[in-house]
Amino acid sequence: MQALVVDDSRTMRAILARILSGLGADVGQAEDAASALKYFNANEVPDIALVDWHMPGMNGLELVAAIRAEKRFEPMSIMMVTTEGEPEQISAALAAGANEYLVKPFTQEAVAEKLSILGIVGEGSSDGLPMEVTSQ
Repeated sequence: MQALVVDDSRTMRAILARILSGLGADVGQAEDAASALKYFNANEVPDIALVDWHMPGMNGLELVAAIRAEKRFEPMSIMMVTTEGEPEQISAALAAGANEYLVKPFTQEAVAEKLSILGIVGEGSSDGLPMEVTSQ
């Protein structure tokens, strides 16, 4: 599995990269939408992108819409991983093209469960280490 974590928080990128690596993913990281778009142009389209909402410049919702506007990204799953948990924001992200939505704080098991729902990893793929993530 190839994954890209897009978040302006270095700590959050590291935490998600650790979780994804533990699930067998090769993980790329981008600190903002512009870096994510550069990554996409320089690499194969990943199986999944985990995208934060609040980033400088183009926000995560705008990035999701930009990704979905390009046919080559059709096979890629997108999961918003954000502190935004209001039903309106969830609906907006899904309408823009996100496939799943995960609200911070989250656990390692919640990430694995969402990836399982998307068919990216098998059920129960977490390494069993309890981890609750509260960083933004």
